[in-house]
Amino acid sequence: MIKLAIIGSGSMVFTRRIVTDLLLDKNLSGMEIALMDIDPEKLRVSELIVNAVANEIGVKPTISTHIDRKTALKNADFVQTTFQVGGFDPSTKIDFNIPKKYGLKQTIADTLGIGGIMRGLRTIPILLDVAKDIMEICPKAIWLQSVNPMAMNIMAISKKFPEINVIGLCHSVPLTAMMLANDLEEKFEDIVFECAGINHMSFYLSFQKQLPDGSTIDLYPKLKQIAKNILNGQKVSSRTQKKTSHGKFLSEKVRYDILMRLGYFVTESSEHFSEYVPWYIKNNHPNLIDKFKIPIDDYILRCENQNKIWKNHSKNLTHNSNLEISSSNEYASEIIKSLATSNKIQVNGNVINNGAIKNLPNDCCVEIPCDIDKKGIHPQEIGNLPIQLAALISTNVNVQQLTVEAALNHRREHVYHAAMVDPHTASELSLNQIYQMVDELIEAHGEMIPKLI
Repeated sequence: MIKLAIIGSGSMVFTRRIVTDLLLDKNLSGMEIALMDIDPEKLRVSELIVNAVANEIGVKPTISTHIDRKTALKNADFVQTTFQVGGFDPSTKIDFNIPKKYGLKQTIADTLGIGGIMRGLRTIPILLDVAKDIMEICPKAIWLQSVNPMAMNIMAISKKFPEINVIGLCHSVPLTAMMLANDLEEKFEDIVFECAGINHMSFYLSFQKQLPDGSTIDLYPKLKQIAKNILNGQKVSSRTQKKTSHGKFLSEKVRYDILMRLGYFVTESSEHFSEYVPWYIKNNHPNLIDKFKIPIDDYILRCENQNKIWKNHSKNLTHNSNLEISSSNEYASEIIKSLATSNKIQVNGNVINNGAIKNLPNDCCVEIPCDIDKKGIHPQEIGNLPIQLAALISTNVNVQQLTVEAALNHRREHVYHAAMVDPHTASELSLNQIYQMVDELIEAHGEMIPKLI
């Protein structure tokens, strides 16, 4: 019997997605699922979610709940991590509110920038504790890691536990490909692509339509025409300006602008990407925020909306058994199904470079195609990225490396260094402001960040 341990099962959306995907597969309908969370109420609701999904599908997996992580990990074949250290309140609020005092605006703040740096400092120590438990209790388990900041986390885990079998998973590659197919008015099933880079900054090196005879058509010329139309104010599809559940409109003008500047389309959303570079969120050019429709403080609004949903979720599950059941095709569930049934698949996973991308550092974390089969996970060699892409990616890798060094060696100076070289932070603040802001953030987070020397 296959066993999956979900560490951080209180992540309501993800737990439901992966469990639904797995239980819809007849080969896994009787699997064992161990739910673990440090919050008893979220653990209770996650159990309700899993039972409701199983009942709706009509299957009977073995479900257990755990506050203790080690108990949940016993005999696990797969480990899934999905949690947010420090939570929305206070940690995420701190990451937004203190930088705002210094004039530093953010959108998501979970991957790069000063928010990403602080999240990395909080999260890496906890993930290293998880890694230690995995090596002690289920060393052969495959770790499906979904916690942000992805690249920093995978780098830190691999430095401390190089023997551990971990892959970082994010859905931005397939979801962006689906978005582009929609904008192109093509069927996603006809799209073939090669995508590589780092998490949230991978680029489609090719994006093609496969014809019935096996030949392909390059879709980049059509994408660039769409970009020109969007940047000239024309709406191309509903996705180029989509209203979210919390009432804001999201635009893809930033990513289409980057396509025209660099020649390739980037994987993560415009609201994310705008804070990874120094060009779009600028106090001395406030018109850019309106021009590119950048949703400042978007993650704060998302979290507040999600918390409202959460409050009534257990009541809704108790009184309404008619759940909508559909497959999400998350990478995590696809990998489990592949390894459990010996079906070979390919995903874009986050792994240590080790020469796969030759013009990026060997020890950085890259997001590249990985073949999955019964023997495990096999990253594919890419070669050199186009020089302009490698140059831009390197500005983010620098921040990641310095944050990892700060977390692993408890070095406060490297936190300053990471913030100093962060593209967005460096474009807005002076060195004195950066130092003061970092000091204030570290003090505000208190024990959530291990002592730095």
